[in-house]
Amino acid sequence: MNGHRIGYIRVSSIDQCIDRQLVGIQVDKKFIDKSSGKDRDREDFNKMMAYLRTGDHLLVHSMDRLSRNLMDLRNIVEELVKRNVKVEFIKEGLIFTGEDSPMSMLTLSLLGAFSEFERSLIKERQREGIDIAKKKGLFKGKKFFLNQEEVNDILNRIAAGQSKASIARFYNLSTACIYQYLKREKLKMQNIKV
Repeated sequence: MNGHRIGYIRVSSIDQCIDRQLVGIQVDKKFIDKSSGKDRDREDFNKMMAYLRTGDHLLVHSMDRLSRNLMDLRNIVEELVKRNVKVEFIKEGLIFTGEDSPMSMLTLSLLGAFSEFERSLIKERQREGIDIAKKKGLFKGKKFFLNQEEVNDILNRIAAGQSKASIARFYNLSTACIYQYLKREKLKMQNIKV
């Protein structure tokens, strides 16, 4: 019996476009996360892991979309192939079935390590750029993208007793982002310019 073709797509933030991933590839079901890949705590990732069955074929645009962390990447692939789920990384042209050679796992480890290293270099350059911009007085911090009506809705939901985590899921934000909005509103109420 053939399983389902499952696509997993991840971008780091809700304003990033998912259109370049799995272009022209037919899948039976897609799971899409708009959050960091630094750990496994992602809503659709967790749904996908629970959904995958023996014989399914997981297709991912590239390894860094599944995980930014080498140890997590290896553990995820090993966990899935033990469950007889085929894992395919389109960009790297790698397929893992559980019958892989030691060379396949070495390739996964090397490419995953390069991806993790590249990410750390990007973050370091970003921090350096922010530090330079701050010294020049040009850095303004993150831009907020919810309008005031949405922020008011968040405040009303919290006042009604709804959890911050469920509000974050509703708005496709992180819980930390909800706290940032609350902090911003508190400063506005104190007439402190934000």
